[in-house]
Amino acid sequence: MHDLKTILVLAITSAALSAPPALAQEAGGEETKRTRIALGPQIAPSYPGADDVSFRPLVDLSRARGAEEFAFEAPDEGFGFALLGGDKFSAGPSLGFEGKRSSSDVGGALPDVGISVELGAFMQYQMTDNIRLRAEGRQGVSGHDGFVANLGADYVWREGDRQLFSIGPRVTVTDSNYQDAYFGVRPEDVAASGIAAYDADGGLQAVGATVGYIRQITQRWGIYSYAKYNRLLGDPADSPLVETFGSRDQVSGGIALTYTFGTGVR
Repeated sequence: MHDLKTILVLAITSAALSAPPALAQEAGGEETKRTRIALGPQIAPSYPGADDVSFRPLVDLSRARGAEEFAFEAPDEGFGFALLGGDKFSAGPSLGFEGKRSSSDVGGALPDVGISVELGAFMQYQMTDNIRLRAEGRQGVSGHDGFVANLGADYVWREGDRQLFSIGPRVTVTDSNYQDAYFGVRPEDVAASGIAAYDADGGLQAVGATVGYIRQITQRWGIYSYAKYNRLLGDPADSPLVETFGSRDQVSGGIALTYTFGTGVR
């Protein structure tokens, strides 16, 4: 989960907590939803291909009606909500974010890559009670100005809302604009940087896996955690920027405390 998603979740959470009782209740006076908020720290690569990590806030918000279970969401999926679909298939908008890469991160002679806001859509399909497939495609409208697609599958085991464990593979595919922004070296930058020119074509960027675990300790309090590993492949893995300043191994993870309020929560 990235910083922009964190800001959006915090805004929604604030609205939920400050909503007047008339908005949170039916005419009969009983609440119709439960809300679970997670807040804690996480680490993530400072930018794609980095060999160091940055600390960021880990924030998540889930809602459920009455006594139904909280819907499964993978910890590394983009911010979005379903507009189409039913029990098995759903689709909707997706929002992603990538942090800034400063020139100083790659020797001080290459251009910055600004903060990237990515807009797009997702599709997901619940194959069985335990297996979910999901695809996200987003176009950068700032920063790298490229296209990124994230493909994943998750095996999900749960004991109601008491415990939820998920694990699954990930594949990341990006276009030439994205890959050149983070892994390429322009001919005009060779003299100042001392690094050979490198043209990173679009295609496979990384493969990896994500693991998530949520444990409810009491009706109100619980623990939310995840770990993710990606391995750079193809042109990104062979980039002189990765060889000199970065790493092919990309690791993320975080842990948060959860708090649940609403119907039947004591």
